[in-house]
Amino acid sequence: ARTGPGAAALPGSRGAAGGPVAKRKRRGVTGSEAHYGDGAYYDQAYRRRRHDVRFYTRLAAESGGPVLELGVGTGRVAFAIAKAGIAVVGVEPMSPMLEQAQQRLQRLPRAVRDRVELRQSDLARLRLRRKFPLVIAPFNVWMHLYTRKEIERGFATVRHHLRAGGRFAFDVLLPDPVSLARDSSKRYRGGEVPHPRGGVRYRYSEYFSYDPVTQIETIMMDFEHPEKKEQSFCTPLTQRQFFPAELEALLHYNGFALESHTGDFDGKPITDATESQVLIARLRRASP
Repeated sequence: ARTGPGAAALPGSRGAAGGPVAKRKRRGVTGSEAHYGDGAYYDQAYRRRRHDVRFYTRLAAESGGPVLELGVGTGRVAFAIAKAGIAVVGVEPMSPMLEQAQQRLQRLPRAVRDRVELRQSDLARLRLRRKFPLVIAPFNVWMHLYTRKEIERGFATVRHHLRAGGRFAFDVLLPDPVSLARDSSKRYRGGEVPHPRGGVRYRYSEYFSYDPVTQIETIMMDFEHPEKKEQSFCTPLTQRQFFPAELEALLHYNGFALESHTGDFDGKPITDATESQVLIARLRRASP
């Protein structure tokens, strides 16, 4: 699943990014796609993230399948679901992610491969002629829907594909007011990060900037080459922040009834120590 994509499993923070935001105000398409331009690096960065995989695999087993995953990325969640014996259709807009997913898929047993269908499509435009008992959008995919119109289109895609009585499950970060108020000119160092590109250990830093009007946080990930400055690079990531009461309202006004809204993936209540909000919703029955 994407961090959507979300928070990279790299030293230093709940987010991911680098390079002074004040100097490099790159948002929109760049900030929503740049982090997903290298499938091999993405796999390396998130290879230890497993707690959400167990959660979504359990939901998939309960549903009986098939499952529709929006933002399948390199297959981190989808392949685990397939290994559990459940068919899954994974949708991803980014070619580098799908290419990495296809490579990984070919290394799996035939029985597992046969349960996986990968498609390239934008989340908002997807319209398959199929209904699913479970639609999922793991690892902050919804945080790449930035405007009210984009959010409504995302929910419309879910409604189109959800079977009567089916469930929609997704997770997003819990906004941290202290973190959102960080000085955008301050560098947050995260140690050294190995990169598949030549195996070089880059010095990693992050810069954060938050727009309280759009509720979009821009994170700049700085990868500084230890010897060759010309090989240093910067990757932006933009994430729409969703507050708990806001999410409940958005689901309601887009035709969903909230089944559960918990902290992280262990079913506990949301607290100020929570990293991820985890939501399960169903289509709301029309009033008689």
